[in-house]
Amino acid sequence: MLGFRDPVADAIGLLRPRTVIGPSLRAVGEWALRFDTFLHVRIGGLVRGTCWLILDGHEPVLLQQGDTFMLGNPPPYVLASTLEASPRPAAPVLAGAEDGFVRIGPASEEDLYLCVGHIAFDDSNAALLTDLLPPLVIVREADPHGRRLAQLIDLLATEVGVAAAGGPLVQNHLAQILLVHMLRAHAAQTDRPAGWLGALNEDGIGAALRAVHADVAHPWKLKELAEISHMSRSTFAQAFRSHVGVPPLEYLIQWRMSLARDALTRDTLSISELARATGYQSESAFSTAFHRVVGSSPTQFRNRARQSRRSPAGTTVVRSSAQPGDGPRDDAVA
Repeated sequence: MLGFRDPVADAIGLLRPRTVIGPSLRAVGEWALRFDTFLHVRIGGLVRGTCWLILDGHEPVLLQQGDTFMLGNPPPYVLASTLEASPRPAAPVLAGAEDGFVRIGPASEEDLYLCVGHIAFDDSNAALLTDLLPPLVIVREADPHGRRLAQLIDLLATEVGVAAAGGPLVQNHLAQILLVHMLRAHAAQTDRPAGWLGALNEDGIGAALRAVHADVAHPWKLKELAEISHMSRSTFAQAFRSHVGVPPLEYLIQWRMSLARDALTRDTLSISELARATGYQSESAFSTAFHRVVGSSPTQFRNRARQSRRSPAGTTVVRSSAQPGDGPRDDAVA
């Protein structure tokens, strides 16, 4: 069985996060650093002090001690002590880090301590998360999730500053815990469809999502999922689409294809085995569904993945070509 029990754990597992922590920033006086665009997610928080976050195309935001932020596939942005400070490229400054820190100004007069981490994902399924995130999420320390996030940032900063045994492992796990708590905070803040983030909410829709992830090969029908959610079929279908962003059975197909992309990338199952594991009675039915969602046949996708592994410089990014309206009827079997 390819699915597990928790949609969030399943999705993050498929994302195969790779974490790079730091370097952290300690600064005093007037300063400004401009960061280039980058892929996937950056998470940071202020252990001490205040600074401005200026994201291209957005209003400047003043970050204060205890605040946490998450950037999803963001455009270039600036971190600055004041809005008047002239920014310089961040890359050369970060390249001069020592012991996990970049210092701007005299070390004895530090008035800002910023801890940051970059989380990259497996390209074949990165859109599972990045398509759901806005460029900027901010959680203030006074928010319901804020204090817990501030504590995690403080723990992460402590690990960066101490050369203790197992430090990189602890930093990696703390960053992933921080990511999950940021996703919880974002899901609580947003009123737009939250995709699999909706599973963070304990409700009928969450129960249906967890059932799908617990047995992805099951021939799910709308009526069965509605019963799990304790709703009528029409109420469930409407609520699911409003909450998650796609109809229930289209979500099931999209999740099956995410699992399939991962398995084909890692070359762990034959196509016939993968078809059965994702709930299809025949290889041809699986291949048709895969081509509709991914835009290529399973064989073509696997061959490109093999070629990419043989060529270190090669990269293959496959994104879903399906539109929400392309899915099966709500009363169909997925």
